[in-house]
Amino acid sequence: MNKPLNEALSIETAQLVKSKAKTPFDNAYRAALATEGAIYVQGFLAFAGKPYKPIEHGWMELEDCIVDPTLPYLNKNAQELWYFTAQCLTVKKLKAIIEESKEDYPEDDPLPIYGDPPYEYYGNIMLGGKNYLEAYQAAEAKCRELNQKNAEKN
Repeated sequence: MNKPLNEALSIETAQLVKSKAKTPFDNAYRAALATEGAIYVQGFLAFAGKPYKPIEHGWMELEDCIVDPTLPYLNKNAQELWYFTAQCLTVKKLKAIIEESKEDYPEDDPLPIYGDPPYEYYGNIMLGGKNYLEAYQAAEAKCRELNQKNAEKN
């Protein structure tokens, strides 16, 4: 079962870490570093309407809720958003991966993190392992369901 999105804490966290539009992975990274007990999460966001398919997204989770520091820029009600987890990292592991990535690939952005090859295909891009493919497929099914409901209403 998905944890509920904590809208108030998401907005508060967005202000705390000075989140920016279109940088969900960086926002989630900074939020996880600034929050005791946080887990950094990558996956997919599903909602009705354009682009009519899941978007790759990053957020953090606490024991009882999802905190999305990009929420103020999504222009959606919290109840309209569905989060599908592909990968969770503790802050300790996240820091280690980021440091290693910066050393090994200094010219590349270390986020998002996809784990070890072999990668699976999903969407039109080659990224992530089997867990990414499964999260993408679940989010894609939810997008179809939400958009079908909207089409039936109109």
